[in-house]
Amino acid sequence: MTHDFDQPTHRRGSGCVKWDCEEAQNAIPMWVADMDFKVAQPIIDALQRRVAHGVFGYTQVPAAYYDAIINWFENRHAWTIQREWIQYTSGVVPALSAVIKALTSTGDKVLIQTPVYNCFFSSIRNNGCLIEESPLVYDGSTYHIDFEDLKRKTADPQVKLLVLCNPHNPAGRVWSKDELQQINDICLQNQVRVVADEIHCELVMPGYHFTPFASVSDACLHNSITLNSPSKSFNIAGLQIANIICDDPETRQRIDRAININEVCDVNPFGVEALMAAYNESGWWVDDLCEYLSVNYTLLNNYLAQHLPEAHVTTLEGTYLVWVNIQNLGLSSDEATRMLLEKGKVLVNSGTMYGEKTGEGFIRINIACPRSQLAAALESICDTFHNHQSKES
Repeated sequence: MTHDFDQPTHRRGSGCVKWDCEEAQNAIPMWVADMDFKVAQPIIDALQRRVAHGVFGYTQVPAAYYDAIINWFENRHAWTIQREWIQYTSGVVPALSAVIKALTSTGDKVLIQTPVYNCFFSSIRNNGCLIEESPLVYDGSTYHIDFEDLKRKTADPQVKLLVLCNPHNPAGRVWSKDELQQINDICLQNQVRVVADEIHCELVMPGYHFTPFASVSDACLHNSITLNSPSKSFNIAGLQIANIICDDPETRQRIDRAININEVCDVNPFGVEALMAAYNESGWWVDDLCEYLSVNYTLLNNYLAQHLPEAHVTTLEGTYLVWVNIQNLGLSSDEATRMLLEKGKVLVNSGTMYGEKTGEGFIRINIACPRSQLAAALESICDTFHNHQSKES
């Protein structure tokens, strides 16, 4: 079974955030993290069967739901999950908020590794906590963890949690088993719990291997809470389904209470059906997708190297979000993003969304689209920067 990722799907007018927001009305949207691909046919079939039933009342999550999760992670990632470890909710961001609420008190610090997903910042602040940053180290092509800084920051008794992004958005890293073990060793030494956001876990480029944080060792399992969802990998974010995985009963009880306080304890029937169809029948689709994204990344890399060599593309190990260094172009991230929208009619993300200091000088480009759309966006991006440079010279 194969999927035609080159086939455009016209999304404008469908009420989607990516294409129908005000900024994207006359632009090519290469920003928010969803894909311009139709989902796997088994997911469509499962949803159509559920629609045909015609009644959409409150949903009871079946045993088959948990079986699908357990079998997927066992077969795909060699991680054995017990049924009782799984708590469902409506999304990874609500899950993160609930975990922070459950495991911190007002005024506690939560550590993040910047530049990082922008909702980490808001989830921490919204729960009355303080943000502590341990910036990743940029070497000109990729990012590394500053373990010495991590030791210093976690030694602060006010720091209670580390929110880990694995794979990392927007740096594109897929953390190795050794790196994950080092993170946990440092956190354990300082009594800091790890919250692993692994929503992009299936989106890995050829030659790289995703390791669930909790699968590294028993120590990692016992010191962590994992957040995952099929939403990014299978392009079903609008169906609102995610899971929190934790082996400690007391911690699960506290998280369950927080989920109920935040009132994100109910899920819709379509999310449940889509998860089961994704994990049970659609692995082939993800495999094809990763191959397609790999070629898209190569296309972007080669095109910018030829037509805009001043920009430097960060190595993409995982996700479909490419982090591009534009510091040599003489524009701030916000200026470049605004110019690309106004002059080039391409909507990308400014790096400052992911850290005011660590994201400055970068833009983020979503390559999860048909190749023809990517090519048109790249041509416009390069033309826009060239026109700006010619006016400045």
